[in-house]
Amino acid sequence: MSIWIILKLIGSLALLMFGMKSMSESLQKMAGPQLRHILQAMTTNRFTGMFTGAFVTAAVQSSTATTVMTVSFVNAGLLTLAQAISIIMGANIGTTMTAWIMTAGFSFNITDFVWPAFFVGLLLIYSKTRRIFGDFLFGVSFLLLGLGTLKATGTDMHLEAVPAVMNFFQSFEDNYLSYLLFLLIGGVMTVCVQSSAAVMAITMTLCATGVMPIYLGIALVMGENIGTTVTSNIAALTANTQARRAAFAHMFFNIFGVVWIMFIFRWFTDTVCGFVGYNPDVPNPKLLPIVLATFHTTFNVINTCILIWFIPQIEAIACKVITSLKSREEEEMDFRLHFIQSGIMDTPELSLLEAQKEICNFADRTQRMYGLSCELLEEKDDTAFVKLFSRIEKYEQISDNMEIEIAKYLDQVSDLHLSDETKAKIRAMMREISEIESIGDSCYNLARTINRLHSSKEKFTEQQMNHIHQMLALTNDALTQMNVLMKGRKELLNANRNFNIEIEINNFRNQLKEQNINDLGEHKYSYAVGSMYIDLINECEKLGDYVINVVEARMGIRKG
Repeated sequence: MSIWIILKLIGSLALLMFGMKSMSESLQKMAGPQLRHILQAMTTNRFTGMFTGAFVTAAVQSSTATTVMTVSFVNAGLLTLAQAISIIMGANIGTTMTAWIMTAGFSFNITDFVWPAFFVGLLLIYSKTRRIFGDFLFGVSFLLLGLGTLKATGTDMHLEAVPAVMNFFQSFEDNYLSYLLFLLIGGVMTVCVQSSAAVMAITMTLCATGVMPIYLGIALVMGENIGTTVTSNIAALTANTQARRAAFAHMFFNIFGVVWIMFIFRWFTDTVCGFVGYNPDVPNPKLLPIVLATFHTTFNVINTCILIWFIPQIEAIACKVITSLKSREEEEMDFRLHFIQSGIMDTPELSLLEAQKEICNFADRTQRMYGLSCELLEEKDDTAFVKLFSRIEKYEQISDNMEIEIAKYLDQVSDLHLSDETKAKIRAMMREISEIESIGDSCYNLARTINRLHSSKEKFTEQQMNHIHQMLALTNDALTQMNVLMKGRKELLNANRNFNIEIEINNFRNQLKEQNINDLGEHKYSYAVGSMYIDLINECEKLGDYVINVVEARMGIRKG
C-alpha cells in the first residue's frame, strides 16, 4: 500500500469529519435559540422528552450537542434528571440518521451532486441573509465528498484481493470473543477520534469492500454506541451532582443495550439481514451499509422502547452510584463555572447558550450575596457576625473571578466565525457581566458599612432601621426583576417594572437624604451614625443603577 493511498484515506476521513462538523454547526445556527426552548418546553412526560431528543438530534445532526445541552440544563436545574434521561434516549435514536446519510453515499456516486452544491453554497455565503444556509451546503458537500473519496479509495485498494488483510479478518473465529474484541475496538476508536460518524464511515467502507464480515462490522457499531457516551461524561466532570448523574444514565443506557443484544446477537443480526434481504452465506457487499444502518436504527429504537418504562429505576441507580460529596453551602462557596465547559461547545450558538446560563448563575449568586449583606444588618452575635462577613468577602472574590472567566470565554468565542447578530450578543454579554460584578461590589460595600457600624458599637434609630429595610426591600425587588429578565426569552420580556422600581429607589433616596440633614440638625443621632446610614442608602441607589444597566444590556438598549 503506497503512502499516497494512506494519505488519501486519512484526508478523506478528515474531510468527512470536517463536513459533519460544519453541517452540524450551521444547522445549530439556523435552529438558533429555539433549540434550548424546545428542549425545555417539550418534556412534559417521558415520551415527549424522547421524541424531542430524537427530533433535535436529527435536526442538528449531533447527539453530542443534544446530550451536552441536556447535561447543562440539568446542571442549571431547568430539567429534572428523569426528563434528561428521556431526552438522551431520544438522542440515541436521532443520531442514527447519520448512518442513513452515509448509506446514500455508498448506494450511488454521491459526489456527482457535490460540485453543484459547492457552487450554490459559494453564492449563498456572499449573501448576508443566507450565509448560514451556504455554510450548511458547504458542510454537506464536504461530508459527501469525503464519503465518496473514502468509498472510491477503499474500492481502488482492492483489499479483498490482499491475502494479508483477508487473513487478518478471517483469523477471528465466528464467536463471542471476537465480537467482544471488535466491540472494544469500536469504543476505543470513537473515544480517540471523538466522532461516531467517522467510525461508522470506516466500518461501512471495510464492509462494502467485502473485507470485514457483517458480524464484526456490527460489533464495531455497538462499540461506537458506548464510545460516544464519553463526551457527555467529560462535559459533566466539572458539573454538579445531578448533571453527572445524567451523563452516567447516558452511559448506563448504552451499555445495558449492548449487554442484552449480546445474548441474542446472532439471531438479532440475522433477523435484520433478512429484513434487508441480505444473506450472510452469500455475501453482497453493496447491501452491507444498508444492513449496518438498519441494525443501528433498530437496535437503538428497541433499546429505547424497553428502557423508557424504567426511567425511575435508571434515575435511582444513577443517584446511588453518583453521590453528592458536598453540602449545598460548600458547593455554593466552591468557585467554578457551572455551565461553561471549555473545549466541549465549539459551536458559537451553543457556546453563547452556555455563557448565558453562566451569566444567569452569576446574577443569582450576586442576589444571594445581597441577601447575606441584609442578614448581616440583623446579626447581633459577634462570632456569627464575623463568620457571615467572611462569607460575604468570599462571595466578592468569587464575583471577581466569575467576571474574568466568563469574559475570557466570550473572548475565545469572539475569535470564531460569527454572524453580526452573534457579535452583538457577545458585546451585550460583556456589558452584563461587568455590571453584575459592580452589583457584587455594591453588596460588599453594604457589608463593609454594616461592619463599620458593628465595630463602632453604634446603633441606628428605629426610624432609620425602618427606612433602611424599605430601601433594602426595593433593591431586592429590583434584583429579583432583573433575574426574571435574565432567564426569560428576550422577545417576551418587558422592562417597565424594572424602570419603575428604579424611579422609586431614586425618589426614596432623595427623600431620605433631605430628612437625614434635618435629623442631624435636630441632633437625633450622631454625625457618624448619619454618615453610615446615608452610605447604605446611597449604595442601594448605586446598586439599583447597576441593575438598570444589566437590564438595558439584556434588552439591547444602548446607553444614552
